[in-house]
Amino acid sequence: QVQLVESGGGLVQPGGSLSLSCAASGSIFRIDSQGWYRQAPGKQRELVATITNSGLTVYADSVKGRFTISRDNAKNTVSLQMNNLKPEDTAVYYCNGDIISSRGRRYLEVWGQGTLVTVSS
Repeated sequence: QVQLVESGGGLVQPGGSLSLSCAASGSIFRIDSQGWYRQAPGKQRELVATITNSGLTVYADSVKGRFTISRDNAKNTVSLQMNNLKPEDTAVYYCNGDIISSRGRRYLEVWGQGTLVTVSS
């Protein structure tokens, strides 16, 4: 069994910064694409950013220039640095990944439990 666990959410003032981290656990051989998604109250879950295991990134237009996704393949972690946060960034943030276990089983679309980010003065 493989799992993803997010950390780092909290309350921050507009214009502030916050860093999220997601750690994978279990017997992992490799993690392919990883990403961060978010879901605001009353809205559908949306893509924030993704990163391949070779480092190619994709960002939602709403976060370009403010958020940076990165990963550490040796530690099986993915991070999201969020700068110049806005109230509209308030949401539950979820990490996601396609994971191959050490036994060769592929787990598609593994989700973490989510971490709440609140941007408010």
